[in-house]
Amino acid sequence: MTKTNDVTAMFKDAMAAFPIDASAAEGAFKSTADLNEKISTVALTAVEESTALSTKWTQDTLKGMSDVSKAKAQPTDYAQAMTDFVSNYSKAATEHMTAFAEIAKKAQADTLELMTAAGKTFSEDATSAVKSATAAK
Repeated sequence: MTKTNDVTAMFKDAMAAFPIDASAAEGAFKSTADLNEKISTVALTAVEESTALSTKWTQDTLKGMSDVSKAKAQPTDYAQAMTDFVSNYSKAATEHMTAFAEIAKKAQADTLELMTAAGKTFSEDATSAVKSATAAK
């Protein structure tokens, strides 16, 4: 009869042939968790700023709409109110879109800075791990 190979023993032998430094894996996990926390902070800050800006824009628009909806003495006053609203809204739209772009630009720059620092740290850690693995053999 055919004997079934002990897969557990084969796996243990294979793992023993390639020793793994558990502290390195723990360090990598901690580094990844720290990076995720920093990136989440950047994203949440951008969301908070965008939400505040959006809320202000909505409030300004509603205030302008309430001015337009008020009763006027002359028919031309309605046209003037609408013209003023559209003019103010167009100006506000430009300002708010510029502010949204600045929020996105800051988030992008902060993320790039974090990723660059993480890449540098990863490179240094990898170099150190290779040197220690080479020295151990």
